[in-house]
Amino acid sequence: MEQPLYTSTKVNNEIELCEITEPECKRFIEKALLRERISYYVRWPKPTLFHRNKNTCIICINDNFKELAESLVRAVCDEKGYHVRFIMKRSQNQYL
Repeated sequence: MEQPLYTSTKVNNEIELCEITEPECKRFIEKALLRERISYYVRWPKPTLFHRNKNTCIICINDNFKELAESLVRAVCDEKGYHVRFIMKRSQNQYL
């Protein structure tokens, strides 16, 4: 029996690229990622006692695009003067 080609594809390789607190910065980053055809998703962490900002979100991407996405985010944030915190760790998927 022949195996389909997609069975050898690596899955569940998302990383948390960065944490953003400003909605306008998020929009600029999303546009830059889409322009370069980098797939992403936005995760909204639940507020905790020490971290209550409701605007905080985390941009997650495929690990294969880490370097390109990091340079895009740095360029956008440096140009516009936004602060972003890079996380660069494996995403903890809640849906698995």
